[in-house]
Amino acid sequence: MTTDALKLGTRRSKLAMAQSGHVAEAVRRITGRPVELVEITTYGDVSREQLAQIGGTGVFVTALRDALLRGEVDFAVHSLKDLPTAQPDDLTLAAVPRREDPRDVLVARDGLTLARLPAGSRVGTGSPRRMAQLNAYARAHGLDIETVPIRGNIDTRVGYVRSGELDAVVLAAAGLNRIGRTDEVTEFLPVDVVLPAPGQGALAVECAATRVELAAALAELDDPHTRAAVTAERSLLAALEAGCSAPVGALADLLADGQVVNEMRLRGVVGTPDGSELVQLSTTGPVPTSHNDAITLGRELADEMLAKGAAGLMGERAQ
Repeated sequence: MTTDALKLGTRRSKLAMAQSGHVAEAVRRITGRPVELVEITTYGDVSREQLAQIGGTGVFVTALRDALLRGEVDFAVHSLKDLPTAQPDDLTLAAVPRREDPRDVLVARDGLTLARLPAGSRVGTGSPRRMAQLNAYARAHGLDIETVPIRGNIDTRVGYVRSGELDAVVLAAAGLNRIGRTDEVTEFLPVDVVLPAPGQGALAVECAATRVELAAALAELDDPHTRAAVTAERSLLAALEAGCSAPVGALADLLADGQVVNEMRLRGVVGTPDGSELVQLSTTGPVPTSHNDAITLGRELADEMLAKGAAGLMGERAQ
């Protein structure tokens, strides 16, 4: 490889720049080459519509992928949960680095937790998945909350609470961690209350399939356990034929017996946005040792969920 600067394609948001900066630093160490961030605006960044309306799938990814294929950037960093589940043949998912905290968090006024929100509280989120689970939790615990659809970056969302327009918002823990704002969290939501989006908290490092040498260098950033977990989660999403704006939550975690990790548990949930109906199931199996094992784990759980009526809860299934 030459010593020329490598160009890393990233979205322009503060969060995207922060997470791409971490990857850039790691790639500098591995390759000995400078890495330059190239900011790219995606359709999802400029559209003010709700994600469910603009299709969700790929809206934050397509412009970055186009820049890769045109050779304008050498590699790109995405939030893995934004990636469509089908991987294009001409691009390589070179690395899935070690995952950040996958949980969702509540940022509420007056330091409140979900269970202590007063009657009539307005909780903002742009995610049908979060709405379904928050409303189901409220229903089960006699809480009176209203979920309000919102869009925008972290500053915009937290601003709704600071201004008093909303009582709380729900965000991904990973994003707040990466920009050093965890102190604003009033509650880390347990995964049995709100199961995260498939791949939440993980990054995807992608390059053109023809860049074999670069892909091999980037592969040093790969965390096999994270990759196995997110592959199982995304396989579940794909088998449900759901896009990334569908009300689907999934989390695979590794179960250890003492110091030895020997099993993976995969949990999945699908629900109606009002939380009146949820299909929530889990399965546990040996830690996948291959890509196909991880895919199978996701498909099997999806089949069980479909047998329990999951398809009917997702509204329009992605084509």
